[in-house]
Amino acid sequence: MPVPADPIASATEEAATLDYRRIAEAIAYIAERVHEQPSLEEIAAHVHLSPFHFQRLFTRWAGTTPKRFLQVLTLERSKRILAEAPSLLDLSTDMGLSSTSRLHEHFVRLDAVTPGEYKRHGLGLTVRYGSHETPFGPVFVAMTARGISRAAFLDDRNDTTQLAAIRSTWPDAQLVGDEHATREVAHAIAGAKSRETALPLFVGGTNFQIAVWRAMLRVPPGTRVSYTQLAAAVGRPRATRAVGNAVGANPIAMLIPCHRVILSSGALGGYRWGSSRKRVIQAWEQARAEGSDPGAVSGA
Repeated sequence: MPVPADPIASATEEAATLDYRRIAEAIAYIAERVHEQPSLEEIAAHVHLSPFHFQRLFTRWAGTTPKRFLQVLTLERSKRILAEAPSLLDLSTDMGLSSTSRLHEHFVRLDAVTPGEYKRHGLGLTVRYGSHETPFGPVFVAMTARGISRAAFLDDRNDTTQLAAIRSTWPDAQLVGDEHATREVAHAIAGAKSRETALPLFVGGTNFQIAVWRAMLRVPPGTRVSYTQLAAAVGRPRATRAVGNAVGANPIAMLIPCHRVILSSGALGGYRWGSSRKRVIQAWEQARAEGSDPGAVSGA
């Protein structure tokens, strides 16, 4: 006999989804009009809220004020951050080569798929998946008992392409739609929850790709690193193009922070989930890193 839905929980989830969409719309509006410096009143009107309620909602969900977010959303700021950032080699020395690294208010542990696991094509593996709203757009999450295997931003809630990619990688795995299981991961991506235990990742890639992804995990929030710096960090200083390919192949948005990698000139560079989204995520993270209280952001 099916368990009846909890109407209070359902109403709370619907309200949270609406809030996410409003914040996503506000962030997109700010990003598109950064040179116009829109006022709080203009942004609030765009999402049909009073300035007072919009300010509270934006700060609660984004972890920073609309004004602060607008201030950090500039290319020149990225150039300065890149110039001032310590090298990844220095970070490696300071933090060690452990696969556990600080990632904003989360801990992330990266485990690679073994050759034996890859050869079994997912036989005996259950992959749970779901799509969720975030301030940066809908995100698709897939996870196994070993950890998160995929997190990708979607242009809409259509996850057909992502499911096809999983079936291509794990043709013999059992795929189960389970948004309850994947919701916490979406909240982590959106910065809505802090964690005291490691958030495990379970990814497949070449040894070189895994090395690049581990190096990206050592880049602190609010910091930028160039492809050249990243190549030096993995011991391949002349392999900038290969590093770029590895960055682009990153299967887990936000938690493996490829959005922190930019060109040596300070220009944004590519992003598999869209350059506008990359700029917004950088600004959001920078504003939080410069003094906003992560605890001000509550989960859905």
